[in-house]
Amino acid sequence: MSVFDLKSSGVLVVATACALSVGLWLNHADGRGQAHGEVAVAPVVASAPEEDRKPSRPGQVVRAADGHYWAEAVIDGRAVRVLVDTGASVVALTREDALRLGLKLSSEDFRSTVVTASGPAPAARVKLASVSVAGARVDDVEALVVEKGLTQSLLGMSYLGRLSGFEATPAALTLRP
Repeated sequence: MSVFDLKSSGVLVVATACALSVGLWLNHADGRGQAHGEVAVAPVVASAPEEDRKPSRPGQVVRAADGHYWAEAVIDGRAVRVLVDTGASVVALTREDALRLGLKLSSEDFRSTVVTASGPAPAARVKLASVSVAGARVDDVEALVVEKGLTQSLLGMSYLGRLSGFEATPAALTLRP
């Protein structure tokens, strides 16, 4: 039997809205992955620390009591709590998480618009040097930084789709690099 509380439904609404809006945005992108030529790519100068450069290995994320897969991702060498979201086209970072990662974004970088549960929000395209979850690392990951309206960073398909595979069971999510 599944129990679904208000917090879980709120997270699900935000995740679904973000996934749909990112998908719509990507569908309108031109052949270079830029929507109408207005999307800025923020330079990412951070490099992964030595411990994150170890060979990638399979990892597991335990399913939380709320039914979601929450993970601590190591993004460009720093820990970020993310919600695993197979419905999100890309990794989507909150503005706060992007700032903690040291991403230097100006207001001009937020030229794209995504639709969140809170309504439309400006977003900026970035490329992350590396994303590692439970030891499963992927380098050069496309992501969006959502300026406002996203309550939780999402681990989307720009990371998950580059793994050799992933499998969800009732107890855990297995990630295979």
